[in-house]
Amino acid sequence: MSNAYAYEYKVVTFRESLIGDALDSDKLEKTLNKHAADGWALKAITAADVKGRIGPGAVEGLLLTLERPRA
Repeated sequence: MSNAYAYEYKVVTFRESLIGDALDSDKLEKTLNKHAADGWALKAITAADVKGRIGPGAVEGLLLTLERPRA
């Protein structure tokens, strides 16, 4: 049975570099628009420590919580 109010969620990790560069607003906008084209809407942005590409440490980044109606 389908619930008309049911949503699905997706969390996207957004980070720049291990050096601590400022987040690129153009890159963030492109990321949001890419997901919007698939029907995702931004629900929340949360600042968080995000695991880097190398080593066990983390860097500052964003967690983008996206939502769309469940098909």
